[in-house]
Amino acid sequence: MNDQIQSLFKFLENSPCDFWAVNTIKTILNDNGFTEKKLTEKLNVKPGEKFYVTKNDSAIFAFTVGKQPMAETGFKIITAHSDSPCFRIKPHAEMLCDGGIVKLDTEVYGGPILYTWFDRPLSIAGRVIVKGEDALHPVTKLVKFNRPLLSISHLAIHFNRAVNEGNPLSKQKDMLPILCKVTDTLESNNLLLNLVSDELHIVPENILDFDLLLYDTEKPCTFGVNDEFISAGRLDDLSMVHAAIEAITDVADDDATCVAAIFDNEETGSGTKQGAGSPVLANVLQRMVEEQGGNYEAFCQAVNRSFMISADNAHAFHPNYNEKYDPANHPALGGGPCIKINSNCKYMTDAHSAAIFKSLCIDAGAPFQYFVNHSDVAGGSTLGNILTGQIDIEGVDVGNPLLAMHSVRETGSVDDHLNMIKVFKKFFTKQ
Repeated sequence: MNDQIQSLFKFLENSPCDFWAVNTIKTILNDNGFTEKKLTEKLNVKPGEKFYVTKNDSAIFAFTVGKQPMAETGFKIITAHSDSPCFRIKPHAEMLCDGGIVKLDTEVYGGPILYTWFDRPLSIAGRVIVKGEDALHPVTKLVKFNRPLLSISHLAIHFNRAVNEGNPLSKQKDMLPILCKVTDTLESNNLLLNLVSDELHIVPENILDFDLLLYDTEKPCTFGVNDEFISAGRLDDLSMVHAAIEAITDVADDDATCVAAIFDNEETGSGTKQGAGSPVLANVLQRMVEEQGGNYEAFCQAVNRSFMISADNAHAFHPNYNEKYDPANHPALGGGPCIKINSNCKYMTDAHSAAIFKSLCIDAGAPFQYFVNHSDVAGGSTLGNILTGQIDIEGVDVGNPLLAMHSVRETGSVDDHLNMIKVFKKFFTKQ
């Protein structure tokens, strides 16, 4: 297997949710000479420096500072997002049922294809907030159970003979996972907190709150006669995150400042302090310009000399549903990175920015293709046009084609991933 595909699989396995994705990225960056800075402190950026900052433990922004003033060269930015559709565990989640079966109360995060989560080995990952030195300074700990703990079991076909003719699902009734069997009521009390505290080797009383999510424990793999396809969870959008981090860690002595901006909460609209709808990235970029002796005017000059690649996956042509796709602009698995276009500005792409990305593909020796929605099928928005509400920057929306987007397990192409890495590296190369 190709080394970069092995690296992608390792990244996916170590990133069962947004918090763990950021933690994994930090490890990669640290191993490649980046240092962490705090948003609460002066950044003190220097030419040639490599550093990163985080927000909410679930968004991360990596920088290689260019040798030339930012006002003169601008920024080269690749954006992606750390979150994927899944299930979040509610507080007081244990629900004791007949026969001592304990299920967990959950709510849906984002827009998953619900029935793909049935009858799979699932587990729990996320962050736990514990008591610190005072009320305003609690401590964050990450937790991940590396073994199957739960399953969302489907009702047998004998109780619903019409299940294959259409089966509406209730998120509150049908999608609750089974955790365990207990022998009495007391055993079910605080079961989840006890489980977490044992895993973290802390006392349950020190746990103040948590952000815990479910994930599929099945590992990524390739398939196809020539192992040309990828099957994995969270390809949307961790495959683009992986490609961006592969590129930023390969930057060498560029005049311009390069940025890999990994936001959270794209799947729920980006309207959080760690999402693309917030000024978090704009604030950091402005601080960097001002630390170089520039002012707001210099920051505006830097932005207007900048270019952004918004990287979020596209819909690959599905051979069973050709009627869902534009007849002339439907990307194929293995056909190369997609340029995403929408006449109603759901994407930030225009002819000028598309031409820049096409030129990068040509220079990198990578194929490219277009994704345009069928005119009768509404498309969603992504990071690019949301970010332009904070930074008036030119950019293009791109992504690799996937099948079964938002399924618990999506399908992509080996060649597409390798080609996107090549294009991202070309973008960060001195032009």
